[in-house]
Amino acid sequence: MIYRIATEERLEPSLRIRSSRGGHGRALTEWEIYQRAVVKGAAGLPDLVVVAIDANCLSFHQAHRQIRGRIEPELRDRVVIACPDPHIERWYMADPPSFRAVIGRQPKIEKVKCERDRYKQILMQTIRDSGQITTLGGIEFAQDLVSAMDLYRAGKSEPSLGFFVDDMRRALRAVS
Repeated sequence: MIYRIATEERLEPSLRIRSSRGGHGRALTEWEIYQRAVVKGAAGLPDLVVVAIDANCLSFHQAHRQIRGRIEPELRDRVVIACPDPHIERWYMADPPSFRAVIGRQPKIEKVKCERDRYKQILMQTIRDSGQITTLGGIEFAQDLVSAMDLYRAGKSEPSLGFFVDDMRRALRAVS
């Protein structure tokens, strides 16, 4: 998604990906440790940082506020928050017509439910039902899905995605 938006803004991002596993709390702890390293000079000051953590069973606004409240002042203007509500898999399916064009079948999206792995299962089942083979839980189609996606339509369908796209565009324009 970052590459797609940056390309549309005529930029060529150089990404350094860090990862945290172990849930929401662990991701927030790792985020705080990373910031301390940046502030102390142990890690370089990035142009932008994208903090991506699923909202899970919190509302988008609660999860976003939780992340925003942990941003060090030195990084405040360099952070973009990606907070899929409730899970990232809903973003992949946010534009059903483009999803169908890539996968061959349109997902059956229902009202937001925070049940663990619900959208991962819907994503995988839709891919399987289309005759495709999934070896990575559907994420292997992420680049194709994002490339085909109508971001405006997807953002209307999934407001947390719309917030991210708008914030990312704004941040990229500010640093370019």
